[in-house]
Amino acid sequence: KAKCIGMLQEGPGTAASSGGTASVPGGGTGSTVPMGGLRTLVVQQTSLERPRETWSKKMDFLLSVIGYAVDLGNVWRFPYICYQNGGGAFLLPYLLMAVFGGVPLFYMELALGQFHRSGCISIWKHICPIFKGIGFAICIIALYIAFYYNTIMAWALYYLLSSFRPTLPWTTCTNSWNTANCNRYMSSDHNVSWSNSSTSPAEEFYTRQVLQVHLSPGLHQLGSVSWQLALCLLFIFTIVYFSIWKGVKMSGKVVWVTATFPYLVLLVLLIRGATLPGAWRGVVFYLKPDWEKLLSTTVWIDAAAQIFFSLGPGFGVLLAFASYNPFHNNCYKDALLTSSVNCLTSFLSGFVIFTVLGYMAEMRQQDVDAVAKDAGPSLLFIIYAEAIANMPAATFFAIIFFLMIIMLGLDSTFAGLEGVITAMLDEFPHILVKRREWFVFGLVCVCYLGALSTLTYGGAFVVKLFEEYATGPAVITVVLLEVIAVSWFYGTNRFCNDIQVMLGFYPGFFWKVCWVAICPCFLLFIIISFLAFPPEVRLFDYHYPPWTTVLGYCIGVSSFICVPAYMVYHLLNARGTFKQVLYISTTINVMCSFLFKASFSSYSILLLHMLS
Repeated sequence: KAKCIGMLQEGPGTAASSGGTASVPGGGTGSTVPMGGLRTLVVQQTSLERPRETWSKKMDFLLSVIGYAVDLGNVWRFPYICYQNGGGAFLLPYLLMAVFGGVPLFYMELALGQFHRSGCISIWKHICPIFKGIGFAICIIALYIAFYYNTIMAWALYYLLSSFRPTLPWTTCTNSWNTANCNRYMSSDHNVSWSNSSTSPAEEFYTRQVLQVHLSPGLHQLGSVSWQLALCLLFIFTIVYFSIWKGVKMSGKVVWVTATFPYLVLLVLLIRGATLPGAWRGVVFYLKPDWEKLLSTTVWIDAAAQIFFSLGPGFGVLLAFASYNPFHNNCYKDALLTSSVNCLTSFLSGFVIFTVLGYMAEMRQQDVDAVAKDAGPSLLFIIYAEAIANMPAATFFAIIFFLMIIMLGLDSTFAGLEGVITAMLDEFPHILVKRREWFVFGLVCVCYLGALSTLTYGGAFVVKLFEEYATGPAVITVVLLEVIAVSWFYGTNRFCNDIQVMLGFYPGFFWKVCWVAICPCFLLFIIISFLAFPPEVRLFDYHYPPWTTVLGYCIGVSSFICVPAYMVYHLLNARGTFKQVLYISTTINVMCSFLFKASFSSYSILLLHMLS
């Protein structure tokens, strides 16, 4: 990894004997070392690898992390879970899970990535080699997410393109896709009665025009690919490619728009929502505490899962982003700042959503809980879209709202794919580093082809299946193994020493306890809860049959299987007795680790002065 050049200079006739100075080889600036009659050993250490790319500005890194952590789930998932689990009372378990579980994991990944300057695959040769399969599992999970997550942005793009007209298409019941049950229930239509069988124009536009889910009976017969959505997704992936193909210096500039624009739109929508009649009803419903709910285990499970998936440790993104930081960057402050911004954004999004839901309840003369019965994408594409259609300047608000949805998703896609790209380039540098553009192009093509099943008439069923089974349980299990490998095998003390070398201060007792005990228990709690109370998966009127549950678990296991598979591969291919191989595979030589860190600087000079 480095070459060492030793020079022994002594005796008369040299610069040293004449009291002069000797130049340090490769000093670059003509630096010299006094020789004064001493025998001096100069060791020059240079890295043979290409210098690692770094962020152009510190703000590029912060905005990229914030853009990754703040995604669509902050807008639709947190508000729904909050009111479902006791309103304001839910904030207590949410904050506790954030302080003792989410933020320590967030901090740990930033510190690991910044210290070892490696992606999620190659980093394990510095920590615990036998756990290298975790990196491959993370990459597969990231691909699964790319298969369905970008489809939601394609839906939003379809809505955006449909918004450039004087009358929004989801406001009338006279379109070719509408049924006899469609009721145009606008604020001015006081003579329209709303029944349980009624459907709004917004619901029929979403289900029958955008998704066309009525043309598919279920997962066993998905139907044809929607060419409109295929073109929308192609446009999304084109933006993604040209944003990340050159590396973080390029994507770091793009996030200045994609990470800040959603906050501007959220502020505009919050002000507009607060001025709507009945907005106060939604806010009261959102924040009114129901303290009895805290006695339910479900509330604590939802709080733990929400903070975990919101901050996003375990997807390889934080490791990748932090690896491009300067070695002495204060990632501790970065972790606290970005995680706080993420949690506050979730809380703010609740006001944006529920002021509008209160307005919808006022307009329909219903309770807020009757209006807010939908979660996930339906909350945005049906309820919120219908509310926008009832506002003055509906076209303007529709355009900025769906632009916000697209940009929230783009940031997370940039980050997720960058995690895979960094991991593969670090693992196979001689093959891929000089071919980054082609590798990124191939990766984007694979993601697009993998997403075709989500663009069919039954594609929404596939999206729901991936969301529930393919990523969640697998990534939580992977992060549990990651924490165990770092805290128990690599050692918390060694990890804390690494942080001290990097930041200049030793992590406190609180962080050590969290990494060793609380975080593993936190993750184990989520896994056991998922296994004990498997979610009942349904979408619209379709109940997922038992075989789809088996299929979902198989997709999830297909990524996690990399961990034990690599362990077996590593043990079979290593030399020595089983005991020796196991010891070497679960430890890392401290001196090798030290020498590896020394290669971060261009030159490391060791002067050993001895009397002549």
